[in-house]
Amino acid sequence: QVQLQESGPGLVKPSQTLSLTCTVSGGSITTNEYYWNWIRQPPGKGLEWFGYISYSGGTRYSPSLKSRTSISRDTSKNQFTLQLSSVTPEDTAVYYCNALVVGRNYWGQGTQVTVSS
Repeated sequence: QVQLQESGPGLVKPSQTLSLTCTVSGGSITTNEYYWNWIRQPPGKGLEWFGYISYSGGTRYSPSLKSRTSISRDTSKNQFTLQLSSVTPEDTAVYYCNALVVGRNYWGQGTQVTVSS
C-alpha cells in the first residue's frame, strides 16, 4: 500500500517561493506506470491540478500554472517536490500529493498553506 505524506511551511509571505515535499512509503517513485501529482484545494473551491512527475522523471504541468511551477524528485529519498514561485494570497489552499496508476489512486492527508504577510 503506497502512502504519501506532505511536508513544508504552513505560512509563506507574498512573492516568495513555496516549496513542499511529498515523502512516499510502501513503494518506489520509480515504479513503472506511476504518476506523482500535486493538487490543491483553495477554500470554498474545487481541486486544482498542478502537474506530475512520472516514474521515469518526465514532467507535465497545468497550462495555467506552468509559468510558476516546478516539480522534481529525489529518488534516493523517495520524495518528490513542488515549487511554486511568486505566491500571492490566492495561492492559499490545502495542498495534496497524489499517486496515480491504472486502477488505483493514493492521496496524502494534505497540508494547509497560507500566503500572508
